[in-house]
Amino acid sequence: MAKKYDASSISVLDGLEHVRKRPSMYIGGTGRGGLHHLVREIVDNSVDEAINGYASAIRVVLSSDGRTVTVEDNGRGIPIDIHPKVKKPALEVILTNLNAGAKFDGGSYITSGGLHGVGSSVVNALSERLVATVKRNGGAFRMQFRRGRTRGKIEKVGTARGTGTTIQFTPDPEIFGDQCFEPDIIFEHLDVSAYLNKGLRITFVDNFSGKGKKHDIQHDGGVSDFLTAQNKALGARPTTDQVFVLERQAAPRLDVALCWTDAPRERFRTFVNGIPTNQGGTHEQGIKDALTKGIRNYITVHETSIPRGVKITSDDIREGVVAIGSVFIPEPQFQGQTKDKLNNPGVRGQVDAIVRAELERWLQDNASQADAILSRIVMAARARLASREATTKVRRKSAVSRRLNLPGKLADCSSGESRKAELFIVEGDSAGGSAKQGRDRTFQAILPLRGKVLNAEQATHKKVMANNELSDIVKALGCGLGKDLNLSRLRYGKVILLMDADSDGHHIATLLLTFLYRYLKPLIEEGHVYLAQPPLFRVNSGKKTWWASDERERDRILSKLPPRARPEISRFKGLGEMMPKTLFQTTMDPRTRRLLQVQIPAGKAMETEQVVGDLMGRDPKTRYREIIRWMDLVEDLDV
Repeated sequence: MAKKYDASSISVLDGLEHVRKRPSMYIGGTGRGGLHHLVREIVDNSVDEAINGYASAIRVVLSSDGRTVTVEDNGRGIPIDIHPKVKKPALEVILTNLNAGAKFDGGSYITSGGLHGVGSSVVNALSERLVATVKRNGGAFRMQFRRGRTRGKIEKVGTARGTGTTIQFTPDPEIFGDQCFEPDIIFEHLDVSAYLNKGLRITFVDNFSGKGKKHDIQHDGGVSDFLTAQNKALGARPTTDQVFVLERQAAPRLDVALCWTDAPRERFRTFVNGIPTNQGGTHEQGIKDALTKGIRNYITVHETSIPRGVKITSDDIREGVVAIGSVFIPEPQFQGQTKDKLNNPGVRGQVDAIVRAELERWLQDNASQADAILSRIVMAARARLASREATTKVRRKSAVSRRLNLPGKLADCSSGESRKAELFIVEGDSAGGSAKQGRDRTFQAILPLRGKVLNAEQATHKKVMANNELSDIVKALGCGLGKDLNLSRLRYGKVILLMDADSDGHHIATLLLTFLYRYLKPLIEEGHVYLAQPPLFRVNSGKKTWWASDERERDRILSKLPPRARPEISRFKGLGEMMPKTLFQTTMDPRTRRLLQVQIPAGKAMETEQVVGDLMGRDPKTRYREIIRWMDLVEDLDV
């Protein structure tokens, strides 16, 4: 019988109750990213004070248990007087009402990243405990909260010099579980904030990694220093000795630093009022427009000749560009509370006009630099033409395949639901044979590869496109790659790398991950890529069997056996040795298998780039340094 449905069935939640019920709507999720978003919200409020000229220093302290963060600034201090409309202290109003703040009318803040007015109150709602201390009018005033609700009236706790605000909060374990803050993620956000605000002093005290570990962060070079750090992290070498830097204080305030490098792809990091816009937006598009138009205008005005048969596209112009762009505007329109994308339509034209005029002037004043940049662009155009020819050749070759555009060695599944389908990329024909026989044919497909694949980090785009093994992967996935990638065409919800549990298998998996990271990165970002965990050892004792993926797990199993047990231990030389039934039960059966999802750590985009470049790039010195760094921990070196 249907449940009664009338007015009494309608739940009415106040603002903060709704935050606790649906936290993902406000912070993007309750995982690591959402947890650290809380720190960003409070820190950015202090940065807003600095942007508007009211604060010069920020201090952030992480507790020894990694669960509590304290953010202190020397700004004006949140008002503590009684709000005329709601008859409560302004401090309480700001921290307990979703749509309360001083950033709506433009009178108190010229520019701000927190115009939604929900940041502090959301943090309060999702905190087990929050304590706000304000220095104003010669006194220090404190108010305490628990899960968004007040725990008493505001009280004066002493006298104080100057002004400022201190927010100390502990995220609620009912929302976030037993997660701890990661110092590296906090440091990266503070570091970026210091780059974007010249002269701002930020102190980070990390009591979690080590008692009183202190970082003093200050970048007097601003975005120019940021560009240098970005190039270093990417392992990118600038094409010219000088870089283009624009620092404009007039409205809209705009800071841009960019250069052309030897990197095969463009890298844009953009910000609005200090907030990172990871998905770009109108301000980023304005910079890209300025680059394209500025270069084209320079070629036209100076009648610079382009080699016959070479047609320059906007992609050619931007290839290898590394850029930092920071804009400060009064009323940013973000896409969602997580503020990953700017939507203000007028900003695109403003940024385009400002950057283009300055870029053309810079090119005019630096003719030798301009010539080097044009040579780089022509090289990119020629590489694109060569790549297109190679791609056409691969397509022509695959057109004769028996099954449309799918690789002939692909053992596909029968399921028509791509979300439930799985593709196992398997090392070698022998292992591929066992996997084909053991799989569940309804939703599991098998693609065997031959030996070690091409290192996509060192190879040119042309070589990658012409490589048979890698092109087979792209054809099997069906979603394209690079700029043509469309996840809606992805044929499999899970892409699982299934390699031997030894050093060769790990190496092949690393090469494949490098290719996926460089050419099909959205697959990783959207959680489609996994590593299978096949057993390396089988332990038999009596009538029982255990499986171990490495020596440590094998030893743990052995330690739990009775003293008189005489176990039989088998080591698999490869997946091809396993019976199909065994391979399915241990590695492929969704009920019993272990999969590791491949993820890019939240807040560690630059670090991830550097790791991939160092370990898989052309420079052997970086790998040598890593070997020396970790050699003391290696007990057995499998070479």
